Amino acid sequence: MCSPQESGMTSLSARMLTRSRSLGPRAGPRGCGEEPAPLRRREAAAEARKSHSPVKRPRKAQRLRVAYEGSDSEKGGGAEPLKVPVWEPQGWQQQLVNIRAMRNKKDAPVDHLGTEHCYDSSAPPKVRRYQVLLSLMLSSQTKDQVTAGAMQRLRARGLTVDSILQTDDATLGKLIYPVGFWRSKVKYIKQTSAILQQRYGGDIPASVAELVALPGVGPKMAHLAMAVAWGTVSGIAVDTHVHRIANRLRWTKKATKSPEETRAALEEWLPRELWHEINGLLVGFGQQTCLPVRPRCQACLNQALCPAAQGL
Repeated sequence: MCSPQESGMTSLSARMLTRSRSLGPRAGPRGCGEEPAPLRRREAAAEARKSHSPVKRPRKAQRLRVAYEGSDSEKGGGAEPLKVPVWEPQGWQQQLVNIRAMRNKKDAPVDHLGTEHCYDSSAPPKVRRYQVLLSLMLSSQTKDQVTAGAMQRLRARGLTVDSILQTDDATLGKLIYPVGFWRSKVKYIKQTSAILQQRYGGDIPASVAELVALPGVGPKMAHLAMAVAWGTVSGIAVDTHVHRIANRLRWTKKATKSPEETRAALEEWLPRELWHEINGLLVGFGQQTCLPVRPRCQACLNQALCPAAQGL
């Protein structure tokens, strides 16, 4: 039989057990559907950490932007063309200044007997242009003095397309002799004159392509004809003098083997405003100082600047 004290303790234990079972391990909290406070705090902390963590998004592929040079039609009015570095010979400006100084007297044969001085300035324009072309055809492989003499004899008989076509080959040969290859030139002059009469009304063509298509007319003659007869700079006229001097001064990126190859090499870098001047300048320089054989290097202002002079 239990004592009153033991009976009271047993009753208290029974009530506590009954209450614990009624709550259970996940019993709802006090209030309407709310969870216990400790659980709410843990979940709130977890949500806070989740909200502060960076959101991982799929990386966006980067596009490589490539700029292309637009065509002339695509460029704006203020767009500047791309500047491409161009090779040029070392010290060429000073060499040119020195050549001009040595040529300042203008007393070389080319200066008073060249193509510009061989035609009749009082003749009609069409006849003047024809005489310019004829003097150029005669000048190939011929000194200026000989070419000028032949032109004087031809002009004395009235130098026109019609007069040449009416002259027999033997007479024409005597008039132009002793120009170089005079027999071949008689044939070329007759053939070219006939073409000019038939296709151009006695005038000469106004393009390099048409000029070089004529018998006996080469690129140098065509460019000089464009400059003297038509007043148009179409390219650099390169003869044996210009070809020789350009290679001696190393004005070509590599050694050239022909005047036409030299022309192309010079036109790659020489400023266009110098194209008209360079032929007469170098021809006279080659006639007086930079001779084909035994050049006068001691009298040349470019002796210290000329690569070829260093090897002589």
